Amino acid sequence: MSDPREPISLVEETADTVTLRRADFDALLTELEDAEDRAAMLELALARAKRAVPEPLTIEEASRLLDGERPIKVWREKRGWTQRALAAKADISSSLLAEIEGGTKTGSVETLRKLALQLKVDLDTLVP
Repeated sequence: MSDPREPISLVEETADTVTLRRADFDALLTELEDAEDRAAMLELALARAKRAVPEPLTIEEASRLLDGERPIKVWREKRGWTQRALAAKADISSSLLAEIEGGTKTGSVETLRKLALQLKVDLDTLVP
C-alpha cells in the first residue's frame, strides 16, 4: 500500500492470521490515524455547532484542580464571582457554598446542579 493505486498484497493468510508487507501495514496504520483525526475534527465541529464545547481552563486553573482544589471554587473564581454572588445566583446560602468549597459538605445533587447551571459547566465538572 505504499502506492495508493497498488492494492494490499497478502504475504500469507491462515484461519487466524494475516501477514502483510511492512509497507502495507504501516500505510494502514497511517490511514487509521488520519481517519481518527478526521473523526475528532468532525466531533469538535459538531460540538461547536451545538455550542457544547467546554470552556478551556488556563494552565494555572488546571494545576489548581490537579492539586486538589475544589472545582466549584476554581470555576467561581474563573467567573470572577464572590461566594455570596454565586450563592445568590444558585439560590443557596452563602454558608452552604462555603462549606462545599471547603470540603466539609459535599452538597446534594440538586445543589450541585444549581451551581453547575450558574457556572455553565456540566455537573460532573464540579465533582472532585
